[in-house]
Amino acid sequence: MNPLTLEWIEKAEGDFETMELAARSRRARTRDGLCFHAQQCAEKYLKACLQEADVVFSKTHNLIDLSKSLLTGEPLPAALRPSLRLLNRYSVALRYPGEFATAREAREARDACRAIRLALRAQLGLAPHRKPAPRRSRK
Repeated sequence: MNPLTLEWIEKAEGDFETMELAARSRRARTRDGLCFHAQQCAEKYLKACLQEADVVFSKTHNLIDLSKSLLTGEPLPAALRPSLRLLNRYSVALRYPGEFATAREAREARDACRAIRLALRAQLGLAPHRKPAPRRSRK
């Protein structure tokens, strides 16, 4: 597997773990972060798939645009499109005052992220669950 693909996957898994931690918290103040990290996980897995397929992609957070780029490689299952549309809303909106995620939105974002992650891990030939990576020290 391409080394840059592996980096995208590692970053995606960091967002996935952060999302799961926020989901266990059940505090209202963690819902926005949960939704954001769910979107980020999906985005980074899409970019990992694009990287592995040698498809050039722009710097974007738009999951719909990224998924359209996959058409040149291995297309996504149509069943994932609603999940992508749902998560696409959380790339920016919840990061600013005036809008807050509800408990229902947080649950839906978590479920959408889990479905996308499983599908894209399978597409990349990865096991559904991963073993934690060893911690790298910075020198």
